[in-house]
Order: sequence, then C-alpha cells, then structure tokens
Amino acid sequence: MYRPFTVTWEAILPGDPRQVWDAITARCAAWIWEIDYEPRVGGAERGLSSGGGTVTAWEPPHHFETRAQRPDGWHNRIDYRLEPHADGTRVRYAHESVADAADWERIYDECVEHTDFYRHSLGAYVGHFAGRGAAYVGVDGDAAFADLSAALGLPRDAAVGERVRLRAAGLPAIEGTIDYLTPTFLGVRADDLLFRVYGRDRWGDPATIALHLFDPAADAAALARGWREWLDAHVNEHATSNSTEAVS
Repeated sequence: MYRPFTVTWEAILPGDPRQVWDAITARCAAWIWEIDYEPRVGGAERGLSSGGGTVTAWEPPHHFETRAQRPDGWHNRIDYRLEPHADGTRVRYAHESVADAADWERIYDECVEHTDFYRHSLGAYVGHFAGRGAAYVGVDGDAAFADLSAALGLPRDAAVGERVRLRAAGLPAIEGTIDYLTPTFLGVRADDLLFRVYGRDRWGDPATIALHLFDPAADAAALARGWREWLDAHVNEHATSNSTEAVS
C-alpha cells in the first residue's frame, strides 16, 4: 500500500532563468546524474524514473514538469517554476510521489536529505559552470560514509568553505573547496569538477561516489573503472577488518 509525500523548496539561484532552465532540462549530468528529456510537451523522460516518464509542461524558461506512473498506483511528479530575480532566478520546486506505507518514514527522510544536496549542486553548477556540459561518473558500494571520508583523507574537523585535497590510491587527487558537508554527504568543487559522496548507508542503501567532469579531456571511462576498483577494494578491506574484529 502506498502513502503519498511531497518535498518542496524555494530558493534564489545564481544565473538567469535561461541558464537554470538549461541546467534542469539539458545538463542534468553536470549536477545530478544522466537524465534526458525530449524538449516538448509529451516528450519522453529517460533516466529519472525507472520506467521512464513524460514531459507534461514545457514553457522555457518558466515552467517545466515531468510525470511518471505505473498501473499499481505508483506515480512521480517533478515541477520547476522559474522567474527572474535581482540576484538571479527564483526557483520553486515540488516533488510529489508515493512510498510503501511500511517504509514511508525512511524513504521520505532519504528524499528530503537528497533533495537538499541536489538543490545545492544545481546552484553550484549554475553559479560556477553554467552552460558547460559534463560527463557523469557514478559508482556504488556497500560502504559507510564515515569510512569513505576517512579513506579519502577528509580531516575530521573539515568545514564548508575550506580547501581540501582528497586522495584515492591510483587516482588523480581531488583538490578544491568543500561546498557541502553533513554527516551523510560531502561535496567538493574544483576548477573543472564537482565531486560528491552520498552516504546512503544511513538508510541501508549503497553509498555512491559521483564525479561531474567539466574537462573535455577527462577520460570518464577510465575514471569510472578506477573509482570502481578503489571502492571495491575499500569495501572488501573494510569487510575483512570487521570480520577479523568480530572473530577476535
């Protein structure tokens, strides 16, 4: 049995409405993940919903909406409304969907926390990389956020606004400014990169390491393999360590 929920936010984002419109409709890989929309009412959505969806409002650069639904009653609606503002663009966002009633609180909490991070990443993209395309790399693994942060060398007293250098063996160092940090998520903005760590272990889901690569020379496939190998090795090492501690 499903129970409905709604998540909303309103914020002033840097950039004019056309830049924000471009980000949410054509450059999702630059700040969230790979999502494609056919640019018209009735156009197909691919990548947001597991079975795909349909664009139901296309009024550039003012109103965008997409919907998806299934015969069993599940549905999902994402709605953006944009208007010019002296400091950029006022964005009103609404996400309406449903979740299994037995697991509603966990799913709703996860959606709220992720939505805040995605909103921030959208603002970071429009504020620093507007109009630039990006290649997206995302790898998942059953690791704890605290363990991943420590393995990357994130200082325990790190704070938003500080410069940081993160290292993963065999991969280029991540050097930039911490632009988002909670006990669950980490965001670092570099000159040609948005680096994100999603600590989904909080909700019993695999963690994700994501890179939004703005350097056209970046080898996304090689980086995906490298981060996959690093994450697998770290997960296996952590599992072995836990097993040894349990035996001893």
